[in-house]
Amino acid sequence: MMMNIYCKKIVGGKAEGLALLSIKPLNMLSMLDTKSGEIKDKEHDLFNQTLKNRILIFPNCIGSSVGAYVFYSLKINGVNPKAIICTNKCDIITASGCAISDIPLVDGTGASFKSLNNNTKVTVDADNQMVILSTL
Repeated sequence: MMMNIYCKKIVGGKAEGLALLSIKPLNMLSMLDTKSGEIKDKEHDLFNQTLKNRILIFPNCIGSSVGAYVFYSLKINGVNPKAIICTNKCDIITASGCAISDIPLVDGTGASFKSLNNNTKVTVDADNQMVILSTL
């Protein structure tokens, strides 16, 4: 099954990978291990999961604007997500972090991703404002 979803480009680019879906926001400074890309907050729904090579689908970031540099650290360490989809309106932390790290970023899909699982193949084509979902 394939599904095309229109979106709003925040940071351009195209990437493909498996979904990593969260219903909770992320605090980049306190929840992530920048060496491994793992979520280290035991209360988060992505606890012990890694962002590495995934398409992160989540509401938004919370916390300090310094969290944008965490995205850059993830990129330098090779454990960044391939692309990000904000299910809420994109925040300044995520937008600036993706911009300095060259990570494709979209929002404004208006779609519900709750029925997805982490085996869903996702293509983010920010330049053409399209998200393509494919069930494996």
